[in-house]
Amino acid sequence: MIETAAEAGEAFQPTEYIPGDLSSGLLLLCDHARNTVPPGYGDLGVPAEQFRRHIGYDIGARAVTLELAKRLAAPACLTTFSRLFIDPNRGEDDPTLIMRLSDGAVVPGNADVDAAERSFRIQAFHEPYHSLIDDTLDAMKAVSPPPVVVSIHSFTPVWRGVPRPWHATVLWDCDPRAVKPMLAGLRAQDDLVVGDNEPYDGALKNDTMYRHATRNGLAHVLLELRQDLIADDNGAKEWAGRLEPTLRAIAQMPDCRKIQHFKSRSDTD
Repeated sequence: MIETAAEAGEAFQPTEYIPGDLSSGLLLLCDHARNTVPPGYGDLGVPAEQFRRHIGYDIGARAVTLELAKRLAAPACLTTFSRLFIDPNRGEDDPTLIMRLSDGAVVPGNADVDAAERSFRIQAFHEPYHSLIDDTLDAMKAVSPPPVVVSIHSFTPVWRGVPRPWHATVLWDCDPRAVKPMLAGLRAQDDLVVGDNEPYDGALKNDTMYRHATRNGLAHVLLELRQDLIADDNGAKEWAGRLEPTLRAIAQMPDCRKIQHFKSRSDTD
């Protein structure tokens, strides 16, 4: 079932903010937290079952983010709209920002999106999320050394009929400061298969991590967790517990709490 603001009995807000200790050293992000369609857009002409797939949102990612925020007393910024409506983890000029076709699913509600509608979705939904991140980072930097930015995503256990072996993966560009200890912490758990820049590459021009971390010299790490492992509350809590010790350690590393710029592999000029 697609969650809507009207069904929740509240005005639609494009972002969700979880308050936390601004000196915690960690800012948690969840780009694809929900599969909600804002009021006035119906279901975009997409069957409900499609919204329950990965194309609608990152299954389990919100629950893991909320549990980590509670355990770490860290602030968290999340979106409340489906990536089928507009993808907050894409740059404003990215051709995949508003998808007309996603993993075989046609999105009729996006077929006639013109420049004016694209601009409206950016201003009303995409930009508020990024402004929230900027404002939170400014508030955190005002009271303590710069935080580590941690983004939580999830990936499908099977892609085009091929099983994916990893339980968790770390995506990154060129800044190794938070990445190396995160990989080490995951690999120290003998029951895990851990991927490094799998099943995607972490270098994407103007995505969330580029925009807020790479460009500003903040240490960061993007975690991808396999969806079947975090699809229920027990799984989300288990994985928050697996990640918590390493994230606590990273937040205490002096090298991760300073501004240091690394050139992105996505910068070609």
